[in-house]
Amino acid sequence: MTESRTDKLTLVAFMQASNVSVFSGSWRYPSSAADYLDLRYYQRIARTLEDGKFDLMFFDDRLAMPAIYGNSPDEAILRGARPIKLDLTAILGAMAAATDHLGLGATYSTTYYEPFHVARTFATLDHLSRGRAAWNVVTSVNDAEARNFSVDAHTEHDRRYDRADEFIDVVSKLWDSWEDDAIVDNRAEGVFADPDKVHELGHKGEFFSVQGPLTVPRTPQGRPVIIQAGQSGRGRQFAGKWADLIFTGNPSQAIAQEHYADQKATIAAEGRDPNSVRILPMVYVITGETESIAREKEAIFLNELVHPQASLALLSEVTNYDFSGHSLDDEITDELVDSISGIRGLVQGVKRHLGDQKMTLRVLANHRATLLQGPRFVGTGEQIADQMADWFNSRSCDGFVIAATHFPGAFEDFTRLVVPVLQDRGLMRTDYTGNTLRENLGLERPDNLFTTPAAETPAEAESVPEVVGV
Repeated sequence: MTESRTDKLTLVAFMQASNVSVFSGSWRYPSSAADYLDLRYYQRIARTLEDGKFDLMFFDDRLAMPAIYGNSPDEAILRGARPIKLDLTAILGAMAAATDHLGLGATYSTTYYEPFHVARTFATLDHLSRGRAAWNVVTSVNDAEARNFSVDAHTEHDRRYDRADEFIDVVSKLWDSWEDDAIVDNRAEGVFADPDKVHELGHKGEFFSVQGPLTVPRTPQGRPVIIQAGQSGRGRQFAGKWADLIFTGNPSQAIAQEHYADQKATIAAEGRDPNSVRILPMVYVITGETESIAREKEAIFLNELVHPQASLALLSEVTNYDFSGHSLDDEITDELVDSISGIRGLVQGVKRHLGDQKMTLRVLANHRATLLQGPRFVGTGEQIADQMADWFNSRSCDGFVIAATHFPGAFEDFTRLVVPVLQDRGLMRTDYTGNTLRENLGLERPDNLFTTPAAETPAEAESVPEVVGV
């Protein structure tokens, strides 16, 4: 019998600033809201999640329309397969004003942005939200994104992670460039801040040259929470080194357990405490007052709302591979998988889940766009709580990223039907316990890289550049 855990599960809401949820057919569902170009739409969802005591809502993002399939965005536009992707800065600010405790996360690319810009954006959000910011670190996925940033082709997979390692190292130093007590605010003497406690970086690396310091003081969390979702070997190593939260996409519990153990070992190999990092699989939850109601919803989402061309457009987007020259019954071979330069882990995970079963393009596309990419929990609040408890207690995860079938109804149903059951069973909080996202996640506030004694953290001390007072 699986032994129950004493900690609480972490809940994250997976969001899109788009016409759809992660499910490409959601815009067709009768009760899906259509005011996604209005800030109040996002504020309503944020308040629902805060009422449900979610730890965090975070926004996925791409920097281009899905335009790899047939080398054109036409299918994505025609079928509503995520052609709209709003900039996240204004949305996060509005949600910070509408909530008091909910963590606020956004996806920003290390391939097409610059460290100073990302550091300033998230430091500002952390201040304005009083310590609730999180950055989902991605390396981007396809050539369509490259072409929007004056680059002909997307950088090779492992090379993107080389750049990302230096990128996040620079961002961390920028966040630490102001010591916590640098601001003096002595109005009588006319002294605003202590120059000896505000530090230049003088960073000159392979990819970046950044002088610093940051133009934003050190934030309430010290550094915003870092999210990563690397699925490949290199991605898992990167997450083990940097992430506070690791999002996964495992289609079965057996694969999730194996991934959980492997990722925790990788975190330990990086010299970090595995218990300080939360591993959270993305799951789809379809709930109703009765099981039959939930199953009826499931059938609608699986069988009626997704057009095959929408599936193929999104699959081509995430794999950076044009599937327009294939039929739906073509087999996905190992050679084809090796040619994918986008999210390889998605394809590899589905292949492992299928075992000896032949993986065709139809099967892979269904996993991407019809609620099969991650586990699917369907039923009443009690039944879903049973499934979540089993995953949590069996060390398959530390919580869940809830992917909504449609907005805002899926989150409203989950908060109304599932959350009270999880709370009654002691699996999740009944109220927020801290003021910042780190506090609510049980994460320690990071030491400042510029002031940490070398004797205490030699690995970090070696990476700190020569400190130059401003």
